Amino acid sequence: MAFLFPKHLNNFVINYNKSNSDLKFIPLTYITSDKSKNFIEKTTLFLALFFFIIHLSLIYLCQNQIIQIPLNSNLFSSPISAIYTPFSFILIYEVYLLVYYIPKSFSNYIIKQYEIISLIILRKLFKDLSIIDQNGGWDQFQDFHLPYQLITSLILFIVIYLFNIEIKKTIKINTKGKSLNKFIKFKKIISTLLYPVLFLLAVYTLISWFNDLFINFKIDNLNLDKLFFYEVFSILIVVDVLLLLVSFFYTDEFHKIFRNSGFIISTILIRLSFGFQTPLSNILILSAVFFGLLILIIHNKYEANLNKS
Repeated sequence: MAFLFPKHLNNFVINYNKSNSDLKFIPLTYITSDKSKNFIEKTTLFLALFFFIIHLSLIYLCQNQIIQIPLNSNLFSSPISAIYTPFSFILIYEVYLLVYYIPKSFSNYIIKQYEIISLIILRKLFKDLSIIDQNGGWDQFQDFHLPYQLITSLILFIVIYLFNIEIKKTIKINTKGKSLNKFIKFKKIISTLLYPVLFLLAVYTLISWFNDLFINFKIDNLNLDKLFFYEVFSILIVVDVLLLLVSFFYTDEFHKIFRNSGFIISTILIRLSFGFQTPLSNILILSAVFFGLLILIIHNKYEANLNKS
């Protein structure tokens, strides 16, 4: 069944920057272009470096009692904790890349989810190491589940590597298939709509965090690892389901439907991991990425076998 893409919406997405429009929309081709990607990448790196220096300076001023921050926060306890700030900016950039890859490759879009959760684990590692550094002693080792985080991050790195290998096989197979221009246009619309949604979510999260941190002083009750990304993965589940349903318009192949459905399960498991503590959260994360990898491996073998027949 051919995908019936609304003509007026198609014209809007492709041509809304024409002279007959008085509104200053950002062209879709620019938002998803390499030029835009490079600009956002450089801006993110600049901001990460700038706020890393700011964070490091605040830690130095606090430790030397030049200034006093009325917060019992581990973010100002050790120079190691300053690494938390640039990692947060890198994670935001990874969210941008995740949306960027939606129209380009569904598999690359999924692997970006895995990269984001692995970077969240690494960020948590630096935070726990800063607490251990502050308290001085390995008696804190068990309290912060450092071995679990180390093992989880290493396994995630290996699985992401294997996933990338399988993606290359997928690309080789898919180059033989038909062009899906209409579905790609639909995915571009989804990614374009996601940019402002995630931007507003980030602004709202930042304002809420600032309010809790500096006005209500609720630093001890804040789960910084869950902040923003719990909502992001909730939105991604909706996006995954929407893409799955729309995919029925252009394909009825069982292995592709099963692959896309499996990726949704993987995303749900990652989202669920935010609601649990270590080591259960780590088990859910590893289950999600292993399940996604196995789904992709079986899908590729299934499609390769179909192409032989």
